[in-house]
Amino acid sequence: MIHPTAIVHENAQVHDSAEIGPYAIIDEPVTLGADCVVGPHAHLTGHTTIGSGNRFHTGCVIGDAPQDVKYDGEPSRLIVGDGNTFREHVTIHRSNTLEEDTRIGSENMFMANSHVGHNAIVGNRAILANGALVGGHAIIGDGAFLSGNAVVHQFCRVGSMAMMQGCSGVSLDLPPFTIVRGINGMCGLNSVGLKRAGFSSEERLELKQAYRALFMGSDLMKDAIAKARERFTGVLAEQFIDFIDSSERGTCSHTKR
Repeated sequence: MIHPTAIVHENAQVHDSAEIGPYAIIDEPVTLGADCVVGPHAHLTGHTTIGSGNRFHTGCVIGDAPQDVKYDGEPSRLIVGDGNTFREHVTIHRSNTLEEDTRIGSENMFMANSHVGHNAIVGNRAILANGALVGGHAIIGDGAFLSGNAVVHQFCRVGSMAMMQGCSGVSLDLPPFTIVRGINGMCGLNSVGLKRAGFSSEERLELKQAYRALFMGSDLMKDAIAKARERFTGVLAEQFIDFIDSSERGTCSHTKR
């Protein structure tokens, strides 16, 4: 169903089951999947491919040009999965080159006024609360939670199930399963999130021990990583260690609560 005041380009590929609300705009290169709902005054633009079951609330702008002074109008892309929610005035920008896409996974929640910059990647089931900002080329892991007005610097990684407290910021990589407060200051594990996700007490304990070994010990990080690989062999611990070992920017460090 398309509202009579909506503007949908005749060449846009809009699934018959999609609902397009009043004054919404869908531009020519857009592909919109089944069972999507586009709210009033939303704007879908650019070479944007959107899966099924996504909901776009009032005033969000999805797929607009990157905020990059070097961008020269190339038909770069945004790829969106299934079942995402984009609340009021969310902005998601397409990539700045043809070699990379901006990518949004599935079942994510983007609360009002949150933003994802060009070439960024957001996994699945992540939550960006009101005003959260993700810089260009950043990577947000599955199940990450960015609280209100949290900020991720460009090219940073936020690991799976990591949590950023309100108004916090990272300019370094944030390891999976951890919590950050302030600027680049970790304060332990996202224990509540891990428990809710169904991980066993044994898995959580090993992860806690790995965190202490890597961030609260006296060894140099490269030595701590080598020792941790021998000591901790669980799936969560290995994912945690691999993320830290692969960091090119360096990781956030532990601070007392």
